[in-house]
Amino acid sequence: MRLFLASGNRHKAEELQGLAAAAQLPLEIVSAAEAGGMPDVEENAGTFVGNARLKAQALLAKLPADSWVLADDSGVCVDALGGGPGVESAYFAGPQHDAAANLQKLVDVMRPVADDQRGAQFRCVLLVLGPGEKEFVFEGECRGRLLRAPRGGAGFGYDPLFVPDGHEQSYAELGDAVKSQISHRARAWTKLADWARTESSRT
Repeated sequence: MRLFLASGNRHKAEELQGLAAAAQLPLEIVSAAEAGGMPDVEENAGTFVGNARLKAQALLAKLPADSWVLADDSGVCVDALGGGPGVESAYFAGPQHDAAANLQKLVDVMRPVADDQRGAQFRCVLLVLGPGEKEFVFEGECRGRLLRAPRGGAGFGYDPLFVPDGHEQSYAELGDAVKSQISHRARAWTKLADWARTESSRT
């Protein structure tokens, strides 16, 4: 099965293709670049599922009628911020800022928060959209806490600031081998993988 990824983020494409290979799934994750690029999408649905749907619909509109699209929407939800930045994680420091600016803003905003009040979770929605408006939604989350300063050189986004429950290292220190087993995206992917195996057996 071929899934076009509704994202311009190469890290996501690489991570998801790696998960597919590790699970020995008959899936090919195809970059939106192969469809002429990801259309601009105003992610204003207010939910992870809604934003993923908007992205999937935008890319699917450019593809042949029998195509399948995979969209991802994810973010960090901080207890002390009432669940924020949440769906605004990619734009936390403003629409013109990058991941480094977003990370620094979270460090700054959380500076006065006590160590025992720094709980957070990463959430991920994977949404598959296909012919005949077929839609499948798979969600995953990973609980943990936020550090006071970033640690580690691997990963991306908020990874250097987040320590998952049961670990002392940040996402960015744990490395891909561990992260691919415990991350929010990996947990959503496990659910998608079960669906993909069933779907492949039907074709």
